Amino acid sequence: MSQTRILVADDHEVVRNGIRSLLEAQPGWTVVGEAATGREALEKAKQLKPDVVILDISMPELDGLEAARRITKAAPQTEVLILTMYDSEQLVQEVLEAGARGYVLKTDAGRELVTAVEALCQHKPYFTSKVSQLVLDGYLKGVQGLGKEKLVRYKLTSREREIIQLVAEGKSSKEIAAMLGISVKTVETHRSNLMRKLDVHSVSELVRYAIANKIIRV
Repeated sequence: MSQTRILVADDHEVVRNGIRSLLEAQPGWTVVGEAATGREALEKAKQLKPDVVILDISMPELDGLEAARRITKAAPQTEVLILTMYDSEQLVQEVLEAGARGYVLKTDAGRELVTAVEALCQHKPYFTSKVSQLVLDGYLKGVQGLGKEKLVRYKLTSREREIIQLVAEGKSSKEIAAMLGISVKTVETHRSNLMRKLDVHSVSELVRYAIANKIIRV
């Protein structure tokens, strides 16, 4: 029997422990690593090359969407499964565009997570029934049904999404520059570009945008 190697990323230890217990009860399955931030998940996915990464959407430092996008590029053989409490049509569409092929609501995890991981290990997509309906609704309504907010959000670059999250988490320009290995001036330029693109005029408005778009959790 081949070994199934899984990385679990969630910022709550009790959630990670529960997922680990559920998964490791399956013969041949092992959780090879855990991550508490999106950035940690990305680095461990690059290092460990697991079969499946289970990601929460809202995590510190790098949100699950951006982490998923980078993981699928850095480790293309790794499948990404989003496990979250959020189920909006906009978010489901963004998850698909980020390269994740599985989406399970936390409320369904006890009965569907194992089935979802099995499907992804065979490189088949898996969505819980409510999410499948949202995917279908989005397809039937087309781009017009996705809303202006999504279209605005996708004008942001990967770096800008990263910076808006760190600003919203209360990091200073100096702290962000140190984390990302760029200059303070570059950080401030990105922040100015963000405010112009989103038509906001203060850090508090940037924070509200990040909350509304599930980039950070409150």
